[in-house]
Amino acid sequence: MDDLISDFIHYLDVERGLAATTQTSYRQDLREFAGWLAEQPLTQFPEDLAVIQAFLSDQNGLKAASSMSRMISAMRRFYRYLIQEALIDFDPMTLVDSPKPAQHLPATLSNTEIDRLMAAPDVTKPLGLRDRAIFELMYATGLRVSEVVNLRLDQMHLTLNLLQVTGKGDKERIVPISPQAVDWVQQYLGSARPQLTRKTAPVTVFVNFHGRQLTRQGIWKNLKAYIDALGIQKNVTPHTLRHSFATHLLENGADLRVVQELLGHSDISTTQIYTHLSNKKIVAVYHETHPRG
Repeated sequence: MDDLISDFIHYLDVERGLAATTQTSYRQDLREFAGWLAEQPLTQFPEDLAVIQAFLSDQNGLKAASSMSRMISAMRRFYRYLIQEALIDFDPMTLVDSPKPAQHLPATLSNTEIDRLMAAPDVTKPLGLRDRAIFELMYATGLRVSEVVNLRLDQMHLTLNLLQVTGKGDKERIVPISPQAVDWVQQYLGSARPQLTRKTAPVTVFVNFHGRQLTRQGIWKNLKAYIDALGIQKNVTPHTLRHSFATHLLENGADLRVVQELLGHSDISTTQIYTHLSNKKIVAVYHETHPRG
C-alpha cells in the first residue's frame, strides 16, 4: 500500500503540479489510512464503503473538521487515481460527503498593534532591517508566507510599485506594493542583504543569517519572538498579517473582488470569510456609537 501511495504522490507532483506542502499532507493522511487498514487487518485499499466509513468514523473523534476535510480530499483524489490506473473497479469515495468545516474568524492585528510590530525590529542591524522589510511587505501586499520566501529578485518591480508573485498552483499575479513598504524593501536590498550574502548568490529576496533562502519556519519564529516581546496576547502567525491586510482593506471600503484578486484566491467564497470580520467591526462600531446601542 505504501508503494501505491508513493506512486500517487509522484503523479501529483509530475502530472498535476500540486504544491509540495499539499503532497506532504496527502502522503501523511493516506499513510494514516493505510496504517488503520493494516490493523484490521487488510492488505489493500478497500472498495467497500462500510470500511471507508468505519475509518472516517474513527478519525472523526480525533481530528478537527478542517483536518477531516483535507483527509477526505486526499482519499477522494487517491481513489480517482486508482480508478484511472485500473487498480480498482469501484470508487467508494463517490458516496462519501465532505464535512463542513467550522468557520472561524482568523485573528487580526489592530492598526496600533501593526504600528508596534513594525517599530519592533532594530533596523540598525541587518537582520532587524530584513525583518522590518518583511513585515512591511506582508502587511502591504497580503502575500502568503510561502510567496514571501520564494519571492525572487527578478519579480521585484519596485520602481513601478509592483510585485510579480507566484502563488498556489504556480499561478502568477501582479500585486501592488505601497511606497512605504517599497522604501523599507529598498533599504534592505541596498544595505542589509549585501551584508548577509557576501559569500552566497541566492535568487530569492529574503535570506537568513548565512545568506541562504529564508524559510517559512524562520519567518514564523522571528515574528513570534517580536509578538512575545511586545506582549500582544493573540495567536499571531505570518498568516495573521495576511488576514489583517484583507480585513483593513474591507473595513475601509475596498471591494470584495478586488481583495480576492490581491490575495490570489481562485474562488471568491474563500475571500468571503473577511466579510464576517468586516461585519463584526460594523456591529462593534454600532454598539460603541449609538445612543441606545
